[in-house]
Amino acid sequence: MSQEQYSTDAKRWFLQARSDVKAARDSRAAGNHDWACFQAQQAGEKALKALWLARGLDPWGHSLAKLIQTFPEPVLAAELTRLLDLAKQLDKLYIPTRYPNGLPDLTPAEVYTAAEADAAIAAADRILAAVGPRLG
Repeated sequence: MSQEQYSTDAKRWFLQARSDVKAARDSRAAGNHDWACFQAQQAGEKALKALWLARGLDPWGHSLAKLIQTFPEPVLAAELTRLLDLAKQLDKLYIPTRYPNGLPDLTPAEVYTAAEADAAIAAADRILAAVGPRLG
């Protein structure tokens, strides 16, 4: 893939990350806290993948923490480590927010709270704020 295509793809992924954060806010407002949490995780993941693509790299996987820990540019990787706790917070939301067998005897809709949705959205917002200016 050409650098121009990587750059175009990076912009598309970041636009979708922003849309996912908006969807998370909408879900939170509607009381769908499980979906708000998952959408916030998706926003963070897509923002970090946009950063990889902006550098002409091919991201792999769904773990935000791994996308940070394996970022191949040492200087930027060191800067990204300050987002690691937020990434881990969002990583924990990838599966149990979506599947009824992800939690013992309960469904995600029964378990996730407004406070958890707020925290997930705040984590995603911070990741997007850190990544956006680095996309060029």
